[in-house]
Amino acid sequence: QVQLVESGGGLVQAGGSLRLSCAASGRTFSSYAMGWFRQAPGKERKFVAAINRSGTSTYYADSVKGRFTISRDNAKNTGYLQMNSLQPEDTAVYYCAAGQYGGSWPSYNYWGQGTQVTVSS
Repeated sequence: QVQLVESGGGLVQAGGSLRLSCAASGRTFSSYAMGWFRQAPGKERKFVAAINRSGTSTYYADSVKGRFTISRDNAKNTGYLQMNSLQPEDTAVYYCAAGQYGGSWPSYNYWGQGTQVTVSS
């Protein structure tokens, strides 16, 4: 079992930045790839970014490529999502997940509770 807790969400103006954190406990965090997903009201959960177990490979949705950066610190059992140049369409609940490296949510076995990101225009 891995328990994940996201933090760092909030309200930001368009063009601003936020950094989300995902703190892991339980089984060894470095045993799992990590992903970030987001879900806007009334819409399906969508892939945002993923990073492999060692942090040497990353993968992004086209909509965030060049603006968001995923990273991890296995010594701290923590993953991060740096979000720059935020736009209103980035507004959603953001979830971190641990599992197999990939861009689809069924690849991930463990999920956090989510953190709200709201971008005002």
